[in-house]
Amino acid sequence: MLVVEMPDALRLMAWLSPGYPVGAYAYSHGLEWAAEAGDIRDEASLLSWLGDVCAYGSLRNDLILARHAHRAAHAEDGDALSSLNDLALALAPSRELHLETSQQGRSFLDATLGAWPCPSLSAVAPHLSGPVAYPVAVGASAGAHGLAPEATLAAYGLAFMQNLVSAALRAAPVGQTAGTRIIAALAPRLVALAIRAKDADLDALGAATIRLDLGSFRHETQYSRIFRS
Repeated sequence: MLVVEMPDALRLMAWLSPGYPVGAYAYSHGLEWAAEAGDIRDEASLLSWLGDVCAYGSLRNDLILARHAHRAAHAEDGDALSSLNDLALALAPSRELHLETSQQGRSFLDATLGAWPCPSLSAVAPHLSGPVAYPVAVGASAGAHGLAPEATLAAYGLAFMQNLVSAALRAAPVGQTAGTRIIAALAPRLVALAIRAKDADLDALGAATIRLDLGSFRHETQYSRIFRS
């Protein structure tokens, strides 16, 4: 029987596709509230909002956390991975954003252990027995499988943005063509962000998207909601 090893790029595409069972479609990362408040009202305002999430918000933190999780899992350092996960969960500024990252992270890790098992991932998984931050789950899985960190971070960033653009198509007055243009405009920024995150230490963690954080608190009291965050 012919056995063909799957290229790393295809593995990342599978893990970070909308079809992977993590429930990403159910979360808007505060974007639903931003659309209702009028912060996001067209293509230009959506691009500005997402650009800030890239440069100053949670995506930058996620990439740094994913890189450190990648390193810890590759070394099979379960204690370091557990401590990193505690930090990642503590960084969630609201209950809804904590739910967003922990539910997706738990689902991602469980699905990957079930469908894409490997010895290194099995060795560190017991150290992530409870809630798992999504970037930690993705970074740890990629590190355990020996995937390149640069490709992992860039793919994570693109998938993160594609999910938010998908949410905007449902919650804001933005069409599919505009959404595609936004992804194209942000792609170079995502690559640059991944490159910088690769060598960043944990002291570089930090965010300055206060409007998004406040919106995540207000989201639970919106009269009509289609997302969980």
